[in-house]
Amino acid sequence: MIRTQPGLSLTYGLVESLGQAIVTGEYAQVGFPTEGELSKQFGASRTVTREAVKMLTAKGLLSARPRHGTVVEPENEWNLLDPDVLRWMLERKFSLRLLAEFTEMRLGIEPAAAGLAARNADEAGLNGIRKALDRMKTAAEGEDDPLTADIAFHVAILNATKNPFYRDLHELVNTALRISIRFTNRIKGRTASIPSHEDVASAIFARDAEAAQKAMQVILVDVLDLIRAASPETESEAARRDA
Repeated sequence: MIRTQPGLSLTYGLVESLGQAIVTGEYAQVGFPTEGELSKQFGASRTVTREAVKMLTAKGLLSARPRHGTVVEPENEWNLLDPDVLRWMLERKFSLRLLAEFTEMRLGIEPAAAGLAARNADEAGLNGIRKALDRMKTAAEGEDDPLTADIAFHVAILNATKNPFYRDLHELVNTALRISIRFTNRIKGRTASIPSHEDVASAIFARDAEAAQKAMQVILVDVLDLIRAASPETESEAARRDA
């Protein structure tokens, strides 16, 4: 059965089904099926199957080898910067280690993005940050979704950099933050700190790049400390709640 979602094509539905199966090790012992076997198993045309395999190959999960056909690549070959791959890995088995590693990467990206936003943001970019911050305040009053509002704030800053490379990270950040924020909010027993996010926004509005960078770093260091301090029991409990 192809796992389709509203608005999702058959090809992407097959990519979703196969991607989750690969990441969870379903083909570790039996080997990856042939194109004909996949078509029969999922009731998909050869065209749909072939395109899905190509997409998974581009994500680093599969490769075609002479005399071996299509095989699953080892995990260290997977493209973790692909939002789908990262989501499948985070959902595969709740992993504090992977969350910590992703947050370490955010520490190298988002403070610099906040500094760039302070320097480069036009009025549209600043308005995007204002709207996202307002959403966070509204969410704190129970009138919006806290998770979506928090993500919108971080994505708005990436967009406000006016740098296409930072803007293109928004899907990756969006994907991982949905899991990361849910976890850290459970540890803290509350949603994101509005004052801390206001500090970032205020520095950007004041065009103070250094202050914006430091304020964003404070948020991320707090997140990383929470993840690192979590015990194995906390990780197991979080995994059960998400099950």
